[in-house]
Amino acid sequence: MRYLVLTFLCLVAVIAYIQRTGINSASTPIMREFEIDTEQFGTIGFAWLVGYALLQVPAGWLADRWGARNTLTFYALLWSLITAAIGLCQDYGTLLALWFIMGMALAGVFPCAAKSIGAWFPDTQKAMAAGLLGSSTMLGNAAASALTSWLLFHQDWTWQWAYFFYGILGIVWAISYVTTIPERDAASSTAPEMTGDDWRRLFSSAPMWLLCGQQFFRAGAMIFFINWFPKFLKDSRGFVDADAGLFAACVNLSALAGGVLGGFFSDWLLSVTGWRRLSRQGIAVFGMSICCVLIVMTYFIQDKIIAVVVFSIGAFIATFGGVSGYTVAIEFGGKRIGIVFSMMNMSGNIAAAIVHLAAGSLAQRTQSWDAAVFMIAAVFAVDALCWAMLNPQEPLFPEQSA
Repeated sequence: MRYLVLTFLCLVAVIAYIQRTGINSASTPIMREFEIDTEQFGTIGFAWLVGYALLQVPAGWLADRWGARNTLTFYALLWSLITAAIGLCQDYGTLLALWFIMGMALAGVFPCAAKSIGAWFPDTQKAMAAGLLGSSTMLGNAAASALTSWLLFHQDWTWQWAYFFYGILGIVWAISYVTTIPERDAASSTAPEMTGDDWRRLFSSAPMWLLCGQQFFRAGAMIFFINWFPKFLKDSRGFVDADAGLFAACVNLSALAGGVLGGFFSDWLLSVTGWRRLSRQGIAVFGMSICCVLIVMTYFIQDKIIAVVVFSIGAFIATFGGVSGYTVAIEFGGKRIGIVFSMMNMSGNIAAAIVHLAAGSLAQRTQSWDAAVFMIAAVFAVDALCWAMLNPQEPLFPEQSA
């Protein structure tokens, strides 16, 4: 049953990222229809990320109180209905508002998924499960790029019809999930109400601040691959719309492979050495540092295909090490995985909103993506420093551990 649960969790991550990032491959028709520029289009993504960040902690708290399955089903139905409604948008203002609300609703997906992994999987399989879950976001991102490009530029769908279809996918998933998976953590890991002492412990913990810090910089850097990469390939590397979506999908598939292999490698290293810091933090420092170097290298590469290959290697190594973020949050959270994970994820999405908006603004104002690329490399470098200092010795709430 645990692997069936993981299959459903990975599938909802794929669907959520198709719903979330398909819009990036539809940037050309949307910008043309609503007569907006790159900076205004970037505001749409910024609105989503702000909504997503704002609801992270309430979503995590609700998962701890209601249980992961029930909470995730509720959120999946809600965000998928909003996704389908996006297909009715006829103006920029309506799209901006609905995209913000959709981000709020989607905030529940990963706190709930992380709590399910904590309830169903032993310590020696948590990184594997977290790696597959995190990699599924890259599969969803790749599928969003390829599928949206195919529907819009080869099948002549409108972007509105594509989003109506994407909403239906999420509704079908939610019904299938709730009728198939039992609510394990309602009996085994539902947390008691947070007390004042619990909140003080949460906010005064140095490992918690560093866990949030690594996610702040990692998610801030990865948003370039998630939200801007198809447009970057068109504007900076000369790809046409359809090809940009397909090559962006290739980079995201590389990131998917990195997350999967990183999860298995992290668990194997832990079982062989028993050294949690090496198997969790060590591979993260390695991944973020090497990705920073590779992104800088792309600036000096003129051939667009070789540049995409180097970006792909960088994305692979970043997610190979980045799987540790989910794993450490699950191990650190105990019965309060929902709240710990959501605090970490909120930090990441605040950074993602800032970096997303900054990258779009830099590209618009300088008429070049060079400054944005160097900014992303610098963010990866700072993330490596956060990981070098992060070393939680025990769960944040050991007396309440699952």
